[in-house]
Amino acid sequence: MVRPVAFRHHLEFLAFRFVSFVIVLLPERLALSLCGLLGWLGGVAFRIRRADVDRHLSMAFPGSEPAWRSRVARRSYRHLAREAAMALRLASMESDEAVRRTDIEGFEHFRRVVEEGRGAVLITGHLGNWEVGAAAFAARGVPMNAIAHLQKNPLFDRHLVETRNRLGLNVIVKNQAFRVAPRLLSAGRVVGFLADQNLQRRGVFVDFFGHLAATARGPALFALRKDAPVFVAFALRLPGWPSRYRVTLERVPLPQAGSNDEAVKELTQRHVSILERHVREAPDQYFWQHRRWKTRPDSEPS
Repeated sequence: MVRPVAFRHHLEFLAFRFVSFVIVLLPERLALSLCGLLGWLGGVAFRIRRADVDRHLSMAFPGSEPAWRSRVARRSYRHLAREAAMALRLASMESDEAVRRTDIEGFEHFRRVVEEGRGAVLITGHLGNWEVGAAAFAARGVPMNAIAHLQKNPLFDRHLVETRNRLGLNVIVKNQAFRVAPRLLSAGRVVGFLADQNLQRRGVFVDFFGHLAATARGPALFALRKDAPVFVAFALRLPGWPSRYRVTLERVPLPQAGSNDEAVKELTQRHVSILERHVREAPDQYFWQHRRWKTRPDSEPS
């Protein structure tokens, strides 16, 4: 269905293309450093969602020193803005450049599993640079399909789809996932999910840093229905220039026999626990601005 395009959409997209042009035109270190500075100002001077970030860090690391949490918060803003700029530069890169900038640990095992023909569910979160992570797999010839939200601006949405397609990444709109994902897995393709966003309904509550978090059940549900292998991957930024990333890749064992709801919850808990472990290793590369624990269970006192 063709979505209507308003005048403000054209203005927003024009501004986006101008910013993208400048970021790509400037030398990489200068462009990303400037964007990192803007992100730092957003968290320190303008305090954009800073109350949320401080609260989330206190929930996740209750025994930590306030000075440490404040330092992590500042660095997370700088990281978020810098990696957004890197994602814009990624749009102008060729596939071989994405390969040179990333090292995927255990990739050959992953490739062999995918070649067995059962497809695979590849789960990531808002840690490191998830756009770079997806491009790293697609650029290596993995038949990647990513479940993604529609953007509010149709022009921006179209641009993102075209950019990801050029890198070898097929985009599936989230509201089509339940119909399309099982078919793709049956065809031996890889289906990727960003699975650490708060769900207002239809989520399963699992533990994340000692607090129940409403989490998408789709990745676990699809994997169990199709008996597809499950992997968790994160593209963590390495120190230095030019930008390079270490992509961690870990297989998640499927639960043994049990009720469907129990198996979905157990598998979801397993991949969320892996995310937590990696966030603990690089807390300044996580998206603490997101209200991950916003939805509460009905049984929890208000």
